[in-house]
Amino acid sequence: MKKQIHIVPNSDRGGWDAKRPNAERASKHFENKQEAIDWSRELAKKEGLEMIPHRKDGQIQNPNSYGNDSCPPKDTKH
Repeated sequence: MKKQIHIVPNSDRGGWDAKRPNAERASKHFENKQEAIDWSRELAKKEGLEMIPHRKDGQIQNPNSYGNDSCPPKDTKH
């Protein structure tokens, strides 16, 4: 299983959480989504994680891989 960090809305406290799969607690809580994305992106780059942001309704939105991608793009020019 690939290592991941999810950015999810926190329904209890408001704001957004950066959370690992199957974790009971969030790695870190943020007041707004952009702060959560910025922090998670740096962590993902450092640890080679897949960053998976979610919308307020829980739907996944534009995931990014920062490690060894199991399906790398064939177009190496871009």
